[in-house]
Amino acid sequence: MSIKIGDSIPDGTLTEFIETASEGCSLGPNAFKVSELVKGKKIALFAVPGAFTPTCSAQHLPGYVELASQLKAKGIDEIWCVAVNDAFVMGAWGREQNTQDKVRMLADGSATWTKALGLELDLVAKGLGVRSRRYSAVIDNGVVSILNLEEGGAFAVSDAKTLLSQLG
Repeated sequence: MSIKIGDSIPDGTLTEFIETASEGCSLGPNAFKVSELVKGKKIALFAVPGAFTPTCSAQHLPGYVELASQLKAKGIDEIWCVAVNDAFVMGAWGREQNTQDKVRMLADGSATWTKALGLELDLVAKGLGVRSRRYSAVIDNGVVSILNLEEGGAFAVSDAKTLLSQLG
């Protein structure tokens, strides 16, 4: 069963490749507890089947980078991109897409958190393993307030413009 509007998101661990070491964050992959990241924040989250894939790289992620300031002007504290890839891949994809200070590139390398959400996508038969369904959501202090799930391979409702319009 997948998560729905009104549900609290499950806790889990996501990793992020940190480009510049700072107090509390070393250079390289750092693990973060989801429960700590969402506390008191409004998060625009979107998930993609994989980094560097055609639709994700050409449309999905660039839309959130482009509209980051508008989303934040509507009360969004952080924008997350989550994929079932490792933190090194997510970091490299973020560098390529110029996400710094706009979108946090968070890795769910083993799909553990994605499975806890009930939003995994089994692409084993295609040689891609278990991935995430494509979706967008707003997480308000740990609770799902908006959820846009794509069906099949579609890219119709989880884009940044749709989420921005739903924020009013």
